[in-house]
Amino acid sequence: MKITSYGFGNIEIDNKRYTSDLKIVNGKIKSNWWRKDGHRLHLEDIRDIIEAKPKILVVGRGYSGLMRIAEGVEEHLRGLGIEVEALPSKKAVNKFNRLIEEYGPDDVAFAIHLTC
Repeated sequence: MKITSYGFGNIEIDNKRYTSDLKIVNGKIKSNWWRKDGHRLHLEDIRDIIEAKPKILVVGRGYSGLMRIAEGVEEHLRGLGIEVEALPSKKAVNKFNRLIEEYGPDDVAFAIHLTC
């Protein structure tokens, strides 16, 4: 699996284009991802990722990095043994591509906000 391109409002994964926020969990793409609070990531938004127990969660915080992570979320994930890398989406894409090659799809999850 590889993200082949990202731009404001769209992402291409393995030559398929998506135009809504998405998650990648255990190598499976879950498109049309909606959060409880549009520009804030809460634990309930990533329950499937928590259940999958990856080693690393990469969060794309939007083109300009405007999506925030709610207080306590990163600490909770780290307490479960899940490392969190939260970056503006372009940098998050690059990080995800590097990590998925190194660790594989079961150990790296991805959650990306495509705009803002």
